[in-house]
Amino acid sequence: MEFDIVIVGGGIVGASLAASLKSSDLRVALVEGQTFSASTSPSPDNWDSRIYAFTPGNVDFLKSCGAWQHLDTSRIQQIEEMRVFGDTGSKLNFSAYQLGAPELAFIMESRLIQNALWEALRGQDNLTLLQPAQCAELTINEAGAHLKLKDGREIKAKLIVGADGRDSWVRHQAGMPEVPTPYHQHGVVANFNTTKTHRGIAHQWFTEDGILALLPLPGKRTSIVWSVSPEKSAELLALTHEQLSAHVAEASQHTLGELAVITAPAAFSLRVLNLAHLVKPRLALIGDAGHNIHPLSGHGVNLGLHDAHELAQVLMQRGALDCGDLRLLRRYEQARKADILSMQLTTDVLKHLFVNSNPILRTLRNIGLTATNKIVPLKKMLARHALN
Repeated sequence: MEFDIVIVGGGIVGASLAASLKSSDLRVALVEGQTFSASTSPSPDNWDSRIYAFTPGNVDFLKSCGAWQHLDTSRIQQIEEMRVFGDTGSKLNFSAYQLGAPELAFIMESRLIQNALWEALRGQDNLTLLQPAQCAELTINEAGAHLKLKDGREIKAKLIVGADGRDSWVRHQAGMPEVPTPYHQHGVVANFNTTKTHRGIAHQWFTEDGILALLPLPGKRTSIVWSVSPEKSAELLALTHEQLSAHVAEASQHTLGELAVITAPAAFSLRVLNLAHLVKPRLALIGDAGHNIHPLSGHGVNLGLHDAHELAQVLMQRGALDCGDLRLLRRYEQARKADILSMQLTTDVLKHLFVNSNPILRTLRNIGLTATNKIVPLKKMLARHALN
């Protein structure tokens, strides 16, 4: 099998890249280890524990991919306001109304957008879906890339794109030696029913022992991402659902009233990964395969979608260049590096600034939070950057 581009990894980022190339003259293959298929909408009480916040800019990209049109809109919640609290009464508010925007973000379940993307891929003329398919060996030379699958099939391509997540097999095969730096924190996620309505408001608390975010879901429901120490994570996972509900309600100052678990909690380790390069001759990395950030900003998947969009644009505007030409791929890398580094630095500084018991830092961080809330032009600039 011979293709122009082989994308390894059919998650949200990899699938969006494949879908965004539908109008190109490129022959594309998508290799995915799992069997994905568009499924019927889940029942009202069946919610995915992995929730994403998509920026309006990326929603436009998903629409152009043909995915948004397949979504069940009753499972999507708009964020109209964001309220951020420090640990000594300081606060920072962002409002879509103040920005003259309809919303700040859209909240939805991972599996919903995943299914919608795979539905959009059905019948794409220039795409070959290979699933389930496990990669076995990757070799790259001047002539092209050669990918062997565990079932014996062999694939030739001008360009290999690694979209296979934070523990990317493609990245390791390509000999990119950088290793992630652990944050020594876990992200605990779960969904809850609430007794109070959220009114489209997201909340976030920065405290010495962790960062708690409440993301609104449709109806009287909310999703949490609680960044805590591994020890605290183990304690939370060991609680009964009733105990966990009470604990989260107290930590969130009963902002949404009493809580009741509707999806069992899960946890994942947090880390940062900053590669010297996202590309090599005939190879490009997108999404978590190329960078990891702290989840406190909710922008991990958004960075990945920006990668997919930018790489698709570069490939479709390549002119006479081979799509695996390093000169071409460096255009993608240069276009993405500043955005990725900016988000990594911002989240890294905030994490270390707030998860810290130093009394001087405590004073400074809360003064900074309150001051930012009062400087309207600065606040608007930060919020508008987050809308893209």
